[in-house]
Amino acid sequence: MKEMYMLCNAHLDPVWLWQKQEGMAEAISTFRVAADFCEKFEGFIFNHNESVLYEWVEEYEPELFKRIQKLVKEGKWRIMGGWYLQPDCVMPSGESFLRQIEVGNQYFREKFGVVPETAVNFDPFGHTRGLVQILAKKGYKNYLFVRPLGIIPEQNFIWKGYDGSEILGHNVYGTYNSPRGRVLERVEDMMKNPNERGLLCWGIGNHGGGPSEEDWRALFNYQKEHPELTMIPCGCEEYFAAVDREKLRVFDGSLMHCMIGCYTSMVRIKQKHRQLENELLICEKMLTASEVMCDREEMKEAEKALLFSEFHDSLPGTMVKRAEEDMLRQMDYGREILAKYCAKAFFKLCEGQPAGKRGEIPVLVFNPNPYRVSQEVEVEFQLEEQNFNVPEVTLAQVRTQDGKYRFRADEYESF
Repeated sequence: MKEMYMLCNAHLDPVWLWQKQEGMAEAISTFRVAADFCEKFEGFIFNHNESVLYEWVEEYEPELFKRIQKLVKEGKWRIMGGWYLQPDCVMPSGESFLRQIEVGNQYFREKFGVVPETAVNFDPFGHTRGLVQILAKKGYKNYLFVRPLGIIPEQNFIWKGYDGSEILGHNVYGTYNSPRGRVLERVEDMMKNPNERGLLCWGIGNHGGGPSEEDWRALFNYQKEHPELTMIPCGCEEYFAAVDREKLRVFDGSLMHCMIGCYTSMVRIKQKHRQLENELLICEKMLTASEVMCDREEMKEAEKALLFSEFHDSLPGTMVKRAEEDMLRQMDYGREILAKYCAKAFFKLCEGQPAGKRGEIPVLVFNPNPYRVSQEVEVEFQLEEQNFNVPEVTLAQVRTQDGKYRFRADEYESF
């Protein structure tokens, strides 16, 4: 007897060969089709992750969103993954991975009362080993991925992090999609797999789509004709609960990587992403140190601008030019919000500083780190005489707060 766990999903890239607005439209269409399917066919289970897509449905189709909430309560619709979206899993910092998880988990907990135990990143081109520790400490037990193929021969394995943390990893057999009307091709292929138990992902995807009646009926008929096979509609947790972890191989490396050319493309996105990533962290530190109040929803928009830029076709740079321009604009929007609050926090921190004396120009610098740093700091200021006092030359001296002489402008090269 062979068991085949059938995980129906609809992988949907919010941007890729289309812009964000098209991703929104397809999310609404896909979720509507899936909800209709869940309500029509007894025993069918639909799965989807990425809280950003649910947010779009909630905003633009609130009645559909209520239907999905009801289906989740009934167990017909499963929240999988639990992240904001499926990001690139190579370039973001550990802080960004935590944000992806926390923002998604908070949304699904608040709207559906659910926090998944299986992280799902089907489509990224590689997965850093540092993820294991983060996942384990955030309560995840399993990790589901497709790319890259062939890193280790087994589909199930124990993935071990740098600190000794462990989670159960699963390399999806084949891929996460099945073209319309061809699901049995995936089934027949998996029947050749010697494992007695397997996980098969099916459903039209990339541009959304989800289940089709044609494929559902084909699966139903195939099951009747093959008594040696048991098909089990499921979510992620059912499959992983059936896996015997005791004899699995331990893998203690990064799952690296494929599509390597994309890591050198669309450099503006990569540069601006790192700027936004750093500026968000600095702004949060400055707000905390200054006790300046901020609009939490506005700060959340800046954070989500960062998270959206980390999508696995955005940060690597594998999307159309118009989508790239959209992404740059969105990141600039996030940076503008942060610049406003950084200024408010900085001016608050500057309160109480002694007034500058005649001939002095105070230069105040905020170090967001809990340790001393040495680096160049560039400032712009205007001299008292505005440099119109020809033929005189003004040489600025740089001194510390306690008056200690550091250097003069003409000495800088040898400093």
